[in-house]
Amino acid sequence: MLENKKIVLGITGGIAAYKAAELTRALIKAGAEVRVVMTKSAMQFITPLTLQTLSQGQVYTEMFASTDQYDMAHIALADFADAFVVAPATGNVIGKIASGIADDLLTTAIMAQNKPTLICPAMNDKMLANPVVQDNIRKLRQFGYTVMESGVGELACKTSGSGRLPEIPEIVEAVASILTPKDFAGERVLITAGPTEEPLDPVRFITNLSSGKMGYALALAAHQRGAQVTLISGPTKLSPPPVKEIIFVRTALEMYHAVMDHYSKATVIIKAAAVADYRPISLASEKIKKDKGLTGIELTRNPDIIAEIGAKKKKGILVGFAMETQDLLANARQKLLKKNMDMIVANSLREAGAGFQTDTNIITIIDRNGKTVALDKMTKRNAAHRILDHIRTLSKKKGPSKKQ
Repeated sequence: MLENKKIVLGITGGIAAYKAAELTRALIKAGAEVRVVMTKSAMQFITPLTLQTLSQGQVYTEMFASTDQYDMAHIALADFADAFVVAPATGNVIGKIASGIADDLLTTAIMAQNKPTLICPAMNDKMLANPVVQDNIRKLRQFGYTVMESGVGELACKTSGSGRLPEIPEIVEAVASILTPKDFAGERVLITAGPTEEPLDPVRFITNLSSGKMGYALALAAHQRGAQVTLISGPTKLSPPPVKEIIFVRTALEMYHAVMDHYSKATVIIKAAAVADYRPISLASEKIKKDKGLTGIELTRNPDIIAEIGAKKKKGILVGFAMETQDLLANARQKLLKKNMDMIVANSLREAGAGFQTDTNIITIIDRNGKTVALDKMTKRNAAHRILDHIRTLSKKKGPSKKQ
């Protein structure tokens, strides 16, 4: 997610400073190189040695250190960084940055740089609600800093409310977002994800093994790249991505109606959901008892959502998926043409590391122009960006995106 990115992590003097150790590890695990800057107050809560051990690098603490230890530290940090992150950010440091005060190494380094900067406030709920602090947060956003919303829950002062440091995965996602080019700004992207469930009775249903991970990765990637994303999701166990709108459905008919209600506003439609082709004709009102037996289930076809969109669309990009167990490319190309898609993403259930339930995928992208791109195994998050890259190329060839 953050492969080869260079992050300067600023830690200030709040109780949440202890979480900086976990954040440092998470950023490194995501592929980043991390340099840590600590204020004097931060060192009251967590030691530089802890952060030095975790980051495997020098921890910066002094504005006026000897030159053999640092090389003009504030300038060196500004030159090093792809992004700055301040977590936790106290009311004090938020006020300093908003007012242009540079009286320690961290604030001086921030003043000396023009890189994407993420501020993660963490403090007492009453302090966060103080109009001066809120005005300073507004100033930072106006100046172009990205300020996360604080988490809500139990605080160190034994009260409950807003002011917690955002969760570590949320911070890592936010760092990835500020470093991602916004090449989908202005696009309205509709994505479907996950399985559908077709009930037989109040406790049983027909479904498939889709986890929704590929569709959710696409929604997050499109959001990070500046798109307005509407995600229509079947039942999953995944945490929702921070997109504009999420619509939860259960059955194929519910997904059909949700897509039909929203597709005309989209400039890009990505159908990544594994929608059931059939549903039971009748739904038993009570649990079907074992001793009464079940001799058969009569099924009827569900609507073919992507085929209907393909028949109606005049503008924009329509993308589908093909999960196959044999003749992958031939079946995918046939589906692409038959349903009037602009692009299809094919993967085989027979390949280890591809398909349902995994965090990785092995995909082949095929478009209407005849171009085929086979990709090696990669995370679904990376695959999502590769899919969006190809969509971006197609949309440029078709001209500016317009509503359907």
